[in-house]
Formats: sequence, structure tokens, C-alpha cells
Amino acid sequence: MIIMALDHVRDYFHADAYLFSPTDLTQTNVPLFFTRWITHFCAPVFVFLAGTSAFLVGSRKGKNELSAFLFKRGLWLIVLEFTVINFSWFFNVNFTFIALTVIWGLAIGMILLAAAVHLPFNMLLVLGLLLVAGHNLFDSVRITGDATIANVWAVLHVPDVFQLGHFKFFTGYPILPWAGIMILGYCFGTLYKPSFDALKRKKILLQLGSGMILLFVVIRFINSYGDPHPWSVQSNAVFTFLSFINVTKYPPSLLYVLITLGPSMIFLALSEKMIGQFSQYIIALGRVPMFFYIIHIYFIHILALIAAMATGYSASDMTFTTWVTDSVNLKGYGFNLGVTYLVWASVVLVLYPVCLWYDRYKTSHKEKWWLSYL
Repeated sequence: MIIMALDHVRDYFHADAYLFSPTDLTQTNVPLFFTRWITHFCAPVFVFLAGTSAFLVGSRKGKNELSAFLFKRGLWLIVLEFTVINFSWFFNVNFTFIALTVIWGLAIGMILLAAAVHLPFNMLLVLGLLLVAGHNLFDSVRITGDATIANVWAVLHVPDVFQLGHFKFFTGYPILPWAGIMILGYCFGTLYKPSFDALKRKKILLQLGSGMILLFVVIRFINSYGDPHPWSVQSNAVFTFLSFINVTKYPPSLLYVLITLGPSMIFLALSEKMIGQFSQYIIALGRVPMFFYIIHIYFIHILALIAAMATGYSASDMTFTTWVTDSVNLKGYGFNLGVTYLVWASVVLVLYPVCLWYDRYKTSHKEKWWLSYL
């Protein structure tokens, strides 16, 4: 979540964000590339561990109660995505542009998982693997002609923008691969049963993580499957390495999943018994993820609005009808990477006590059922 905030601050504050993609090797530099690349870990870990959390909830509630909870939570997240979260990104009261991003991915994944949890475990595992490892077979499929079918395909697999009446939708998080990641996360939850030996779990996590990284290297080196954008030799060894690890997030390719979830498995293995005050700070934020997600976008956008007006732009320039960094009005606006990092650190530090207060409120008011949805 902390790393996620860096990417969102970069969207609103970094000058180059309005000129080119930070992973465009023809224009980027190493610090900027890794500022973006490190945030690739956020979404797959969110979605994967949401599946794991669903498994743990189901182990206490039973599958029927879990299905009902996931279905209702998924619907609630869709409502949030279309309203509260949409406004936080765009500050547009007309709601003409609807970005289907990570909260949408979580929502649809939960709704699908609500039905999938009733499948036998082995079938569920195979389904998750097929969706994650096999969806790249359809990378070259483009549907033209019938707009309805093309729009459905955009929602399922291909990020796209399409008009539907008053609304323009951006399908940033297509359903198929992200649902597969959540299903695998659900299966992963078996490692966290109370009866599961912690040392055995650590060994499995290290093996899984190392195996996924090795598999990434092998498949990426072959350069024929697993990502729609092959790597290539660049002007120097450093940029050749950047090309090698420059994988596709939209939709998340097999290689993207391997290189993000692989290291994350190793981190989970090494951090399970982590203690200390700093760890407790991180855990406190992790207990209120949706609350942090909502308020951090509003806070960043408001700060950016103030920054834009202070540097000669109008308030209307921070109201969007397209994705933030596609705004032509803001070409020339923004700050260097150092300022971007400073704003990021400030955002996290300012929001921490607010999140800590909410965590304590949520913990002491468990009788309020609605708190479980925020």
C-alpha cells in the first residue's frame, strides 16, 4: 500500500508522467523506470492475498456464508469504484469516464470466487493456473465489427476504452487473468491453516518463490511466450536488463505474475516472524487497506490541485475526462523525481495517524457490521 501510493503520487506530480510512460526505454532513465517497476508488485499481491483472506474467512464461516460475503462485498466494491473512487481520481461530477481498475478487479474476482469456492480444490487450482498461465494465448485476438462483443472482450481480456451511452469505460483490469490470480490466492490459503507447521510453510514459500523467479528467467529468455512484448538487446547492458524485466501489467502477463508474486513469496517467508515498532506501523496500515486506498487518492489529488494552481494552472486542469496522465492540459506541469518522492513520503506520514485512528475504531467497534466493508 505504501509503494502503491508512490505510483499514484507520480501520476499527479511527476512532470514526465504527462509526456511518456516511465517504462518506455527510449525516453526513461533508470531511477524513473524502477520507480514505476517496483509498484508492479502492488496489484497482484493485493488480488492474490484477497483470495488468501477469503480462504481464511471461509475456514471460519463455511463456504455458503463465505459465498454470500464475497458476493455482497464484490457488489459493494463495484459501487465504490463507480462513485466514491471514480470521483477521487477525476474530480468530475459528470462521471463521464469510468476507470475499471484495481478495485474493479478485486470486486469481480470476489463475485466469481463466490461461485468458484464450491468447486473441488484440485479443480479450483487447475482453473486458476489455466487462467494465469494460459490467457496470453489470446493476446493477438482482436475483435472488430460487433461493438457489443468487442466491449465484452475488453472487459474479459484486452484493456480498452469504449463508449456506453453517457459513460466512457476504461477496462484497465480485465477479468480473466485477475480472477485467476485471486483463485490461486484462495488455494494458497491452505498454507495458513492453524494446523499447518510454520517451518514447513516457510520452506514451501521459499521454494515457490525461487521456482517462480527461475521459471520467469527461463521463459523470458526463450522470448516466445508469456508476455506480448518480447525483450531485446538495448544500447547498453543496463537497459538490456530493463528490457528483460519490462513485463506487461495490462493485462497481467504470465511473466508479470511470476516476477511479482515470486519475490513476494520469499518476502512472506522472511517476514512472517518480523517484530519491532516499524513492523507494527506497517501492519497497522495493512489492517485498513480500503480506508487507506480511498483517502490517499483524495489527499494526493487535492495536493496536486493546490500544486497546479500554485504553478500557474487552473483548478479545472485537475478535473479529468480521461486518465490523469493523458490530460493534454497538464503537459508542462509537474516536478522532478526528487520532489515526487518527497510528496510521497509526506502523504504516507500524514495519513498514518488517520489510519491508526480508524484501525483502533474498527477494532473497538466490531459490533458495527458495516466496518467490515471499509
